Amino acid sequence: MYQIPTGTKDVLPADISKWHYIEERITDVMRRFNYKEIRTPLFEYTELFSRSIGEATDVVGKEMYTFMDKGGESLTLRPEMTASVMRAYIQNSLGAQQGLTKVYYLGPMFRQERPQKGRLRQFHQFGVEAIGSSAPETDVETMLVALTIYEELGIRDLQFIINSVGCPRCRPPYRQTLTDFLRTLHDQLSPESRRRLEINPMRILDSKNESDIALTQDAPLIHDYLCGECGQHFEKVKKILTNMNIRYTVDGRLVRGLDYYTKTAYEIQSSHLGSQNALGGGGRYDLLCSDLGGKETPAVGFAAGMERLILVMESMNLAFGPRDSVMVYIAALGDAAREAMASYLQALRHHGIAAEMDYLSRSLKAQMRDANRLNARFVVIVGDDELLRNECTLKNMENGEQQTLSLDALLPVMEKELSRA
Repeated sequence: MYQIPTGTKDVLPADISKWHYIEERITDVMRRFNYKEIRTPLFEYTELFSRSIGEATDVVGKEMYTFMDKGGESLTLRPEMTASVMRAYIQNSLGAQQGLTKVYYLGPMFRQERPQKGRLRQFHQFGVEAIGSSAPETDVETMLVALTIYEELGIRDLQFIINSVGCPRCRPPYRQTLTDFLRTLHDQLSPESRRRLEINPMRILDSKNESDIALTQDAPLIHDYLCGECGQHFEKVKKILTNMNIRYTVDGRLVRGLDYYTKTAYEIQSSHLGSQNALGGGGRYDLLCSDLGGKETPAVGFAAGMERLILVMESMNLAFGPRDSVMVYIAALGDAAREAMASYLQALRHHGIAAEMDYLSRSLKAQMRDANRLNARFVVIVGDDELLRNECTLKNMENGEQQTLSLDALLPVMEKELSRA
C-alpha cells in the first residue's frame, strides 16, 4: 500500500472547511488593505533562490528541493515567495504601472526540513509584499495586515517582536565585533553555531540551542551599531506602533533567517506552538530588487504558515466558521422516485441551492441519518406512491415540522428559504 511522502500531509474533506474559512478571512483582509493576489510558478531557476536567499543560509545549503530538468536546467521548488514575487515584479515591469505595488499570496512552499509539529516539507504560507516605498509607515502596514488577520480569527494572546538588522553600511563593523566575541566561545558553541560563525555569525543569535542561548547572553547587539538612517527608521517604526497602541517587544537577537533583510525585522509568536513558536514574520529588503537585476527599489513584507495557524486555532478551540451543510437532502424510496428526483436535484442546484440525494438505495432510516451527518436543513421524502400523486413530504430538520407539498411547489419554497438564509 502506498504511503504519503515523509513531511507531507493530506488535507481531507473533514478538514478542508477550516482551510476555506481561513483563506476567506485572509482574502477579505487583503481586500480592505488593497493588496492584490499574485500567483507564481511552484518552481523557479535555482539561481533565483541561491542569489536572493543567500548561499550560506540553511534554506539554500540544506533544505531546497533542487533537480535537473530534461533540458539540463537546474530548477528548485520554491522554498519561499519573496524571491519569486520580486522576480515577477522585475520581469513584468510592475513598478512602471504604479509607484507602490502591493500584492499578497496563498500557496504551498517546499523545504526538506526535519518534520515536527507545525513544520512540514510541503507547507502552505500566506503573505504580502509592498514594493516601492521606503516609508516606515509601509513597514507598519504589513505588520497590521498580519495582526488584523490573526485578531479576526480570534487569536489575541500574541507576542509581537521587532528589531532592526541594519544595512550594508552599519552591519560590517557590527559583524566584526560580534565575530570577535563569538570566537572566544568557539569550542563551547554547538556544531551548527560553529559552522555559522564562519559564514553568517548573526544567525547564531537566533539559535534555539539552549546552551548557545546561555553562552551568547552578553553578546553585542546591533542596536549600538545602527547608522543614522537605520536608527531613525527604526525609531519611526516604534513611534507609529506606539501611537496605534500596538504592544511590541524589541529583541536585539531577532535577525530572521534570510540574507536579504535590511532594517526592520519582525516576528509574531504564539505560546500555543511550544518551542517552535513563530506564527509568521517578515521585514524590509531594500536591496533585493537590485540584487536580482532590477532597479534599486525599497520593499517590505511578511510570510506566515497556514498549518501553524490551524494548530493554534485548534489548541484554542476557536471556531472555523459555520459547519458545512447542504440545504436540501432528497430521500427517494424506489427506483421510479430516484430517477424522477434526480431532475429535481439538478434544478435545486441550478438555482443556487446546495442539495444532495441518496445513490446507494438505502432505507429511509439510513437516509435520514445521512441527512443528519450532512447537517441538512430540509429533507424531501418521496416514494413511488408520492410520485404518482406529484407530492413530497418536506421535513424541517431544525424543528421537526413536516408538510406535504406538490413537487411543482418544491423549488419555489426552497428558493424562498434560501432568501431567508
